[in-house]
Amino acid sequence: MEPGLTKADAGLNGHAWNVVGHTYVPKLWNEDAFIWHATLPDGTFVPPHIHPTQDEWIYMLDGELEVEFGEEKVVARTGDTVKMPRGIAHGIFNRSGTTALCVFGVAPSRRLYDLFIALDGVTDPAELVRLSALHEVDFLPPPDAA
Repeated sequence: MEPGLTKADAGLNGHAWNVVGHTYVPKLWNEDAFIWHATLPDGTFVPPHIHPTQDEWIYMLDGELEVEFGEEKVVARTGDTVKMPRGIAHGIFNRSGTTALCVFGVAPSRRLYDLFIALDGVTDPAELVRLSALHEVDFLPPPDAA
């Protein structure tokens, strides 16, 4: 990692990605950690999935998110931090009625930065699942398909 500043309105390498209706703007990336700013409009979500090789977290800047760990659900509000350990299935949902702003991070970085490049603008769920599996993120089947 080079010393320096990533401006508030900029992403690393000029990137800003549309992933599942969210805007992800990378802020820090090296082999040890990857951190991005996220804007999650109301009604959007990331279906339940597992990071087998990474710990993930969310720090809430504004708004509210629900994070489901199987049957357990936590509600994260401004200033809260959600911890999602590697190997534990989690889904992220904005059912709040307003946009949520937060900072996500994973450690180690593994292939997540490359996954977001590949997923930018992808709208087909099957393609999202296929690309994610190639980058060490495993989506769970929908409940009615289990």
